[in-house]
Amino acid sequence: MKEQKHIQSYTKRILLTLALLFFVVSCKSTKNVIESGKASDKLSAKQVIRQHQKNDAEFKTLQGRVKIDITQNQKEQGSTFNLRIEKDKVIWLSAKLGLARMMITPEKVSFYNKLDNEYFDGDYELLSDFVGVDLDFYKVQNILLGQAIFDLKEQPHTVSVNENSYALQPKDQNALLELFYLINPSHFKMDSLQLFQQLKKRILQVDYASYQEIDKQVLPKDIRIIAVENADEVSIKMEFKSMTLNEDVRFPFRIPAGYKEIVIK
Repeated sequence: MKEQKHIQSYTKRILLTLALLFFVVSCKSTKNVIESGKASDKLSAKQVIRQHQKNDAEFKTLQGRVKIDITQNQKEQGSTFNLRIEKDKVIWLSAKLGLARMMITPEKVSFYNKLDNEYFDGDYELLSDFVGVDLDFYKVQNILLGQAIFDLKEQPHTVSVNENSYALQPKDQNALLELFYLINPSHFKMDSLQLFQQLKKRILQVDYASYQEIDKQVLPKDIRIIAVENADEVSIKMEFKSMTLNEDVRFPFRIPAGYKEIVIK
């Protein structure tokens, strides 16, 4: 029972951390992406953006498993979750035996765990205030798919070559929120996303160590998220396994009666 409670407490911590930090192989059709492209200083920012948006993965549903390891205060713990996505509609995570589940939609973020009898069910405004970034469903989805979190066509960008990546940034950086993208020259997905909030001493960095090809779609295989606020640092590693596309999937989710609401202040 102590072990179950420990696992469940950790599972709740993973789900809450993912919610606050932007949530956030065996198939024949799956293979690692071999990156052989070379960044060219002749490409304009508009050309890089066009290729990046063109290579956004196209699918109706995705399912697989994701191994998540969290490191905080030099302590590391990990667990594996079932992951299901209906693009632009639902992202769903479930721990072993359904002991904890998270479901996010364009309207809200919800999760619960059974051993602690607790749940969270709220909109993005509270979470946006907490992390200091305007969150929504599509930003979370884009991070999981290796895409830019903001619409790159909304403002002019500059581009340069940085260690064989295209370094893309807004031409007029926001003094309160500096944003940088590193775009891969092989498949034009993200190598890295970097957000800096100097006044609040916050840093959010999302690095994509490798990608995989699933039914001709390029998707992240290994993601590392680093969040720093003052001297506190949390690192999340996500490894995506056994991914399949466009199969029939369900998203069972119901908060049991009598559970205590988790209040984030």
